[in-house]
Amino acid sequence: MQAIQEAVQAGTALPLMEAFYTIQGEGTHSGVPAYFIRLGGCDVGCVWCDVKESWEAGKWPVIPIEEIVSEATKYPGRVAVITGGEPLIYDLGPLTTALKSAGFKTHIETSGAHSFSGDFDWVCFSPKKFKAPHPSIYEQADELKVVIFHASDFQFAEKHAALVRENCQKLLQPEWSKQDIHLKSIIDYVKSNPSWNISLQTHKFMDIP
Repeated sequence: MQAIQEAVQAGTALPLMEAFYTIQGEGTHSGVPAYFIRLGGCDVGCVWCDVKESWEAGKWPVIPIEEIVSEATKYPGRVAVITGGEPLIYDLGPLTTALKSAGFKTHIETSGAHSFSGDFDWVCFSPKKFKAPHPSIYEQADELKVVIFHASDFQFAEKHAALVRENCQKLLQPEWSKQDIHLKSIIDYVKSNPSWNISLQTHKFMDIP
């Protein structure tokens, strides 16, 4: 058990909830085939999270990163998206190094709630009200994706937009269960504030896992 804990701490083995080849459904790279690596463990606790089963890291097998990467290479796409849970709980340096050595472009989807680690080609930063981001995320973010669950989330989005790099892509995305309520407001907001774009969860419309 201690050896497993040490491997997780070092990032050489990680709790893996699931891994699958699919189409990226949201954000800047929507429509791109990608291999998703969903790590178990999250301390953010979004009330509207659609993968709450990922929160408890201990539920999931700890897999050596070599095995994770070996499975990814069985598919033709060479974009790997590390997500969770909250993946930055872990040191992602070893996993991203191994993925890049296997020819992958590395993407991450994170709330930024922990210090940044890993070598990524694309960083999607999606801050949450439930746990403040670690300051290290702002200079790394290529994409700021804010989920709109409540009308106050527009102000929340602008707060974080003021802290990311000037060339960071800024996206507003309706929370799936509130889409009918907030989509018009998002459309109006983006039309009035053209530095923002809209992200939709297209995989849910297309019924793609």
